[in-house]
Amino acid sequence: MVKNKKPNKRIDISAVIVHGIQEKKGNDIVRLDLRNINSSVADYFIICHADSSTQMRAIADSVEKEVYLVSGQDPIHKEGFEQADWILLDYIDIVVHIFRTEKRSHFGIEDLWGDAAIEEYKSA
Repeated sequence: MVKNKKPNKRIDISAVIVHGIQEKKGNDIVRLDLRNINSSVADYFIICHADSSTQMRAIADSVEKEVYLVSGQDPIHKEGFEQADWILLDYIDIVVHIFRTEKRSHFGIEDLWGDAAIEEYKSA
């Protein structure tokens, strides 16, 4: 007897991350596609900013929750929760950068990876 197998749906973790950010009203969400850049450290960077450290932590918590719910994954590394100027969540192929509003332009990640394809998302 052969059982019908459900097709293996590949989960788009980057879309789940964007949704987690949108749930907490992250600002100016962008996804940098780094796959065609030889020196890249990940496939994607997802970047947003928030006006307060409380909102930044809420965004990070929302991203972690959403990704865990659909994939069972936790970030392999996270940092920045103490000072909350720049929170980083590392999911190996995808790195999430959550900035405090005034710090985002200071670090200029989008400029550093200017060769990347950029996709912009609306805040929810």
